[in-house]
Amino acid sequence: MKLKIAVCDDDASQKDYLVEIVSAWAKRNRHLAELKPYEDAKAFLFDYAEEKDFDILLLDIEMPGMSGIELAKEVRSGNATVQIVFITGYYEYFSDGFDVSALHYLIKPADEHKLCAVLDKAVDNLAYRQRSVLLATADGEIKVSLADILYVESENVYIIVHTVHGNYRTRMTLTRLSEQLDETFFKVHRSFIVGLKYIKKVTRTDVTMTNGETVPISRGLYDEVHAALIKYL
Repeated sequence: MKLKIAVCDDDASQKDYLVEIVSAWAKRNRHLAELKPYEDAKAFLFDYAEEKDFDILLLDIEMPGMSGIELAKEVRSGNATVQIVFITGYYEYFSDGFDVSALHYLIKPADEHKLCAVLDKAVDNLAYRQRSVLLATADGEIKVSLADILYVESENVYIIVHTVHGNYRTRMTLTRLSEQLDETFFKVHRSFIVGLKYIKKVTRTDVTMTNGETVPISRGLYDEVHAALIKYL
């Protein structure tokens, strides 16, 4: 896989150490990796403003000027795909990672085997996010990542695909689209398919999604939906 990876740490020795590990990991796994080292958040953001195509960020947390947490929040506000890994000497920051959907925390000095395992997981996540469906809409054909689909709604001969980036209407049956989805989706009603990762709450009558919208559940399907959600988690 072709990857663009940033290593951001104000400690030069730590930065070089991480670059060495990542370079060896990429070569061993035959990834075509472009590694970009930065000494602080400002230097990274200067490049990021021009090219927002980074796949993995390895971030120190305590850096001068802007912390790794603040940097991650700025990047995450406009990028739901990038894999963020914090490498720090402080345990107390762990809870902050939830706000930016951090993939993992590693304590300095990062263990090589643990870091490589986290990088493998990041690649798996990126590969999944690259899976997509092609929708023919009024504005032309649009490629939608499976990972961005909240739920799908049937509307006569059309379906509406609700995503984290907006909604898309296309002439297609729900059954036909379901054939292109995977096990992270569940048909909760004859007119609705939901993304399990975006379910916030399940009752016997409906599902509440993370964006606050509700989707009805067919009578008798609650146990199956609940079981599918537990299996997904």
